[in-house]
Parts: sequence; C-alpha cells; structure tokens
Amino acid sequence: MSNAVQIRFAVGASSLPARLKERLLALGDRRISADGVVVIKAQRFRSLERNREDAIARLQALVDPAAYQAPARVQTRPSVAARARRVDEKVRHGQVKALRRRVAE
Repeated sequence: MSNAVQIRFAVGASSLPARLKERLLALGDRRISADGVVVIKAQRFRSLERNREDAIARLQALVDPAAYQAPARVQTRPSVAARARRVDEKVRHGQVKALRRRVAE
C-alpha cells in the first residue's frame, strides 16, 4: 500500500487574486506545468496524513513568496540642516585638498 500523496493545484481555476496568479505562474518553478497546474508529490513520511500535510505545506511555501509584495517606497527629501551639513563637509574636504597642493614660492 502506497502512502504517497500527489496534489494538483490549478492556478488558473483557483480563487486567488489575478495578480497573485500572474506572479505564481511567472515563478518558473519546475513543479508548475505549462497549463498552470502545480503538481506536488509527497512521500517523505510513512503516514498518509503526514504526507498530505507535507504536500499542503510545500504548496503554501510555493505560494507565500509570490504573495509577498514589498511596500511602496515613500520618497523623502533631506532636511535643510542635512543639506547644510553636507555643504560644510564638502567645503572642509576642499580645504584639506587645497592644503595638499604645492606651496607657491
């Protein structure tokens, strides 16, 4: 008696949001067939229930990274004080470099 489990998850027919479906299909994982069906075979354990749980966990591990969307970056501007510090540092650095020049006779 075989206790292996094979789950098939049709991405196109699922109730996932459209953007998530697109990202999932764009992963290029070898477990995703050309027609958009995820096939996961689990036979790591001797128990059918544990293999089923393992297969579902592996499917979840495949979907989770595709579901993550980084928050949009909020563009910021440097403060007036930060800009003044930057200019002061540039002036100081220029003075140090000027001291390295040859001394006029």
